[in-house]
Amino acid sequence: MIKKRPATAREVAAFSLFSMAEDGAWSDGALHQYLARAGLPGRDAALATRLCYGVLQNRAMCDFYLAKFSSVRLRKIAPRVLDCLRLGVYQLTMMERIPAHAAVGETVALIEKYAHASPRTVGYANGVLRAVARAAQEGGLPVLDCPDKERYYALRYSHPEWLVRALSAQFGQKEAGKICEANNRTAPLSLRVNTLRTTREDALRALADAGFEPRPHEAIADVILCAGGDIASLPLFRDGLVTVQDGAGAVCADILSPTPGALTVDCCAAPGGKSFALAARMQDTGRVVSCDIYEHKLDRIRAGAARLGLGCIEPRLADATRLQNGLAGQADFVLCDVPCSGMGIIRKKPEIRYKPEAELAGLPALQGAILENCAQYVRPGGTLVYSTCTVLERENAGVVEGFLAAHPGFSAVPFTHPACGERQDGMVTLLPHVHDTDGFFIAKLRRNA
Repeated sequence: MIKKRPATAREVAAFSLFSMAEDGAWSDGALHQYLARAGLPGRDAALATRLCYGVLQNRAMCDFYLAKFSSVRLRKIAPRVLDCLRLGVYQLTMMERIPAHAAVGETVALIEKYAHASPRTVGYANGVLRAVARAAQEGGLPVLDCPDKERYYALRYSHPEWLVRALSAQFGQKEAGKICEANNRTAPLSLRVNTLRTTREDALRALADAGFEPRPHEAIADVILCAGGDIASLPLFRDGLVTVQDGAGAVCADILSPTPGALTVDCCAAPGGKSFALAARMQDTGRVVSCDIYEHKLDRIRAGAARLGLGCIEPRLADATRLQNGLAGQADFVLCDVPCSGMGIIRKKPEIRYKPEAELAGLPALQGAILENCAQYVRPGGTLVYSTCTVLERENAGVVEGFLAAHPGFSAVPFTHPACGERQDGMVTLLPHVHDTDGFFIAKLRRNA
């Protein structure tokens, strides 16, 4: 990690990209850290965020343009130099109101200062960026010439081709393009109102008074979508009247629908958002056993529950693949929100799309093992919801259907929700451009015997 304090928006963006490549940092964490160190004013902080996320969201397009103008193959370019070149190309080809001379000059300066580049490399970078700038100004950028729609979407929206083809096979070619396009849009800040302490109407007024631009989610009762500002600095947040949670998590809690006084088990709970939503639905009565495999993540659950004033949350250190003493056959409601590829939250973590497909191959087996184990907690007549933040069928319906085939004592439960209508098969895949939520899968099951 670069220890120097960044002084400009471009330095914040570059340092964040370096940290991701060199330290394995997530974009949101790296960006937050460098923005905090820089102390930039609002407009510059917004520019840094757009630059960082813009490069991640359009990396394939940036590389496409670079390859057309570079005399050096991209794989032979030093990583920091390549990241800086992408920053420059993104500004020159996909941003308005950025003067070409500023994009070129500032990018070359970054390469000179932080990429340990030789004068020859600096000269090469300057030449490439000037060539891109001329082409952009004269309407001479190369056009995308792809053999099929999947290859076009992969390049145009910078998604790996395997993912685009999987989406196309699952949703159809046209819908796959819409999903990829939506993944490159900025997700709004999503807040769930703590209805034990306030109303959505009062929260909307407080957010508007604080300079935010809030709007109620059209189909999810307790959720507000908004933009602008640091929500954690507001009394509304500090006093536990709202919490950050995507609408999909709120829908998940709605569909499980635990009743007051019940025993509810959240099997993979950290950082706790769904446990908090479940506790609110239960009017903070009964028990919500919030399990996670890492102790430090349980601390986050405890802190969140304390801020929201929830007393029925019981954090428990537990491996979701191993049966926990005292819970077998006891739970009225079980939430099994399993680890997944994350291919539904690309809007928020744009780099997640670049996970190698081979690394994801073992997920369905792990997800099936967790579901198999945690289903043992459900009492006869009890309800289980299986959920993921991915849209890939092999991690979703594929896992659930395999479980149901092996466990005739469980069955899918039809449900209706304003966000998705009636689901006779007991399953739904939420999509950002359709439901105004993260990409998310929910299946509702009942233990019959």
